[in-house]
Amino acid sequence: MKINDFQNSSDFSNQIKRIILSRVIFTVIMIISCLVVSLGENLSFFSQPFFSLYNIAACILALSIVYLVWLNKFKKNLALAYFQTITDTIIVTAIIFVTGSYDSIFTFFYLVVIIYTSMLLFQKGSLIIATISCFQYSILIELEYYQIIPPFSGSYFLSNTVNDSHIIYRIIIVIVACYAVAILSGILALQLKGAKQDLKIVQEHLKRVEKMAAMDEMISGIAHEIKNPLASLSGSIQLLQEDTKPGSYEDKLMQIILRETHRLENIVNDIRLFAKPHTDNAIDIKLADAIEETVELFSNDPEWNQKIRVTAKMNKKLSVFIDPSHFAQILWNLLKNAAQSIKGHGEIKILLKPSLNNRVHLSIKDSGTGIHPKDYTHIFDPFYTSKPDGTGLGLSIIHRLIDTYNGVIHFESTPGKGTVFTVLFKGVPLKTK
Repeated sequence: MKINDFQNSSDFSNQIKRIILSRVIFTVIMIISCLVVSLGENLSFFSQPFFSLYNIAACILALSIVYLVWLNKFKKNLALAYFQTITDTIIVTAIIFVTGSYDSIFTFFYLVVIIYTSMLLFQKGSLIIATISCFQYSILIELEYYQIIPPFSGSYFLSNTVNDSHIIYRIIIVIVACYAVAILSGILALQLKGAKQDLKIVQEHLKRVEKMAAMDEMISGIAHEIKNPLASLSGSIQLLQEDTKPGSYEDKLMQIILRETHRLENIVNDIRLFAKPHTDNAIDIKLADAIEETVELFSNDPEWNQKIRVTAKMNKKLSVFIDPSHFAQILWNLLKNAAQSIKGHGEIKILLKPSLNNRVHLSIKDSGTGIHPKDYTHIFDPFYTSKPDGTGLGLSIIHRLIDTYNGVIHFESTPGKGTVFTVLFKGVPLKTK
């Protein structure tokens, strides 16, 4: 799993491949359509504008081969995405030029390019392509109108047949259409991206829940059976310690036994919390306030305050129904794990924002060493840990608490660069006055 502000690298490559395939299919359809029309009209293969369209089609096919080689040989997929979409606007301009410029019916091809650009590069990319498309179309029409370039077919110039106000009107219509499509498709692409991410998170979370469900009863029973003997052992040692001389060898041994007994009791309590967390104290809480409280405590912890900087970007209006102590435990453990992954000085970023379907999106991103790929499928498993002094219950308990409140948790990590844990809670609807 890799961190990417836009999307997963493999998904991005697959999208580029699908667009290249779509471009090839379009080219084949264009060639066949030109052949059918030329044969129907008894026109020569070399007649215009068909011959020029065949040349454009050949260029598209050649470029598609270049794109595939680029995709397989180099890792700069973002540069490839921008390069081919900008090139496509030039190709569309060429098609419009050879099919009549002002009279061409193919100006909508600009909109097609803008739409699939938004799928790859979201709103920023679609607005860039819309700007380039509008600029090319405006320049093409103006150059023909002022007789700087001759019309591709026909012997008349636009200035001789079309009023200048009509030219301006046509250019404005194209500009408005391009930007409207760029904005709308960019918004839809972001929403689709969010829906896909949420669906992926929910699917992976449900798989883990099914995996853990089989352990619940067994773990709960074991914890119950261990707790009573531990209580008896602790009580007995304390009674014996009363008759033991302080500082003696026996007293030191009993202190060790008591310390380890308390440690086992904490583990048993964690196991019981993992198996059957209670929601009796759940209330509606403002997440931003709860996060600020926990972050303040964390930032004042001597272990972290000198080397970890915590920043937060939060929507102040978001609320969830949860036990405040449970939320504090979830956030504290995520912050602690993030801090422990950072060698030396580093940063933890908290993002709180609304998500789709009345959900609340909380992410904790660190600049640490990341998670090793071999641990991806096990980090939420009970008793699985890569830390020498860890119990392996921290993330398991977090997972169970989040699931108890109908939430889901997911992570993305790049070894050596950091990890992002994302939690989706069921939000409390905003109260309207």
